[in-house]
Amino acid sequence: MTIEQLENLLLELVKQPKESEWVEFKHNNDSFEGIGKRISALSNGACIHNQEYGYLVYGIEDDTHKIVGTKFTPNTAKKGKEEIEHWLAQRLNPRIDFEIEEFDYNGKHIAMFIIPATHNQPVEFMHDAYVRVGSITRNLQEFPEKARKIWKKGDKTSFEERFAMEKVAADEVVNLLSSQSYFDMLELPYPSDRAGVIEKFISEKLIIKNRTSYNITNLGALLFAKDLNDFPTLKRKVVRVIVYDGKSKLKTTREQIGKRGYAVGFLGLINWVNGQLPKNEVIGKALRKEVSMYPEIAVRELVANALIHQDYEEKGFPMIEIYSDRIEITNPGIPLITPNRFIDEYQSRNDKLADLMRRLGICEEKGSGIDKVIDAAEAFQLPAPDFLVQQRHTKAIMYAYKDLNDMDKKDKVRACYQHCCLRYVINEKMTNQSLRERFKIEKRNAATASRIIRDTIQQDLIKDDDPTTNTRKYAKYIPFWA
Repeated sequence: MTIEQLENLLLELVKQPKESEWVEFKHNNDSFEGIGKRISALSNGACIHNQEYGYLVYGIEDDTHKIVGTKFTPNTAKKGKEEIEHWLAQRLNPRIDFEIEEFDYNGKHIAMFIIPATHNQPVEFMHDAYVRVGSITRNLQEFPEKARKIWKKGDKTSFEERFAMEKVAADEVVNLLSSQSYFDMLELPYPSDRAGVIEKFISEKLIIKNRTSYNITNLGALLFAKDLNDFPTLKRKVVRVIVYDGKSKLKTTREQIGKRGYAVGFLGLINWVNGQLPKNEVIGKALRKEVSMYPEIAVRELVANALIHQDYEEKGFPMIEIYSDRIEITNPGIPLITPNRFIDEYQSRNDKLADLMRRLGICEEKGSGIDKVIDAAEAFQLPAPDFLVQQRHTKAIMYAYKDLNDMDKKDKVRACYQHCCLRYVINEKMTNQSLRERFKIEKRNAATASRIIRDTIQQDLIKDDDPTTNTRKYAKYIPFWA
């Protein structure tokens, strides 16, 4: 923290009407063991009272809150031959990351311990947990209700709400995050001053005000970072694109590792990916033109889904792999719903991220993205996309064109099921005719479509809309879950 931020924090703390379970003032230090007990008590007290931090401030009269200065200099103090910060940290469990700040205010020396609130379990010092009751530090075991509150509390903040960087000044916020991209993408006028930018970022929870500074949330950094490498906890979440020569990983022709936030860099990412995809030459009435083998809307939606629905608690990064016959898009984590229900169900573990990405125009409305992927695949006469759940990640595969005769039974059944689902979500039913149109099967070969339908029924993926009908000619089919 800067001196100005520390001074502003000091003034806010001394305005407190009295010491509390998360704020304690001292003139000078009496014992190092006493500091350890107070750190335990203040961390536990901050948790109970929903405060992010507790504070132990030296140089303040505890009764009057008058700033008198202190002779205590914890940054140079030692217990035996050991620095006091290390000595304290070794005796705390869990080892919370407290900070020691020293500065002068109006010529008076101040020493401040900034102590993060505990989560999930009480902080102990030398095997005992403490808590402040009024202005007195007591053993936590004497107050089981307070201990129970700490154990119940836990860290319930979502990944999006957690902090990617703390105690950042306002000018640093706009240096680290692309504010211009935010306002451009939402088609909002750019504020006339920095305060307007900060206010809007706070309203979106991209940053959180922290007394005299700001904390950048994971949501803010993931979407709008100018460089994700500036955020140590997020730099492994950058998107990686690899292009292979052929159908295997044996030879890599090029590789691109992104660095910008997902919203800031999305258009550039999609354009780069589409630039690597194979194209077919089509002759129109007068001109030749190259057309991508894959529908751009499908690529866009699959990439957006990988970013939105990844499990950010899992290690690893989103990856796009381009082969001569397919694209594989992988994201860390397994989905919250089975892949067979991607087309009609929707559940996201990152709702705030998903909502903002929709408003920014990066992805489709809730639950409609996979519909468009399947619809586009059908329009391009491609094999049905495949969705695989593996041990710790989810993979979406889009295949290049195959003639129906080159598709195996699994390909045909998957396409039949997805076609049936797509018809159902637009309030229509699959028929032999609609499936023929999907595969471009001529009417005289209707038996081919019937065989695919029969195989899909046997896999328990579709069923008759009316099981009592006696004729197959006008039969209609619906997904197994309908």
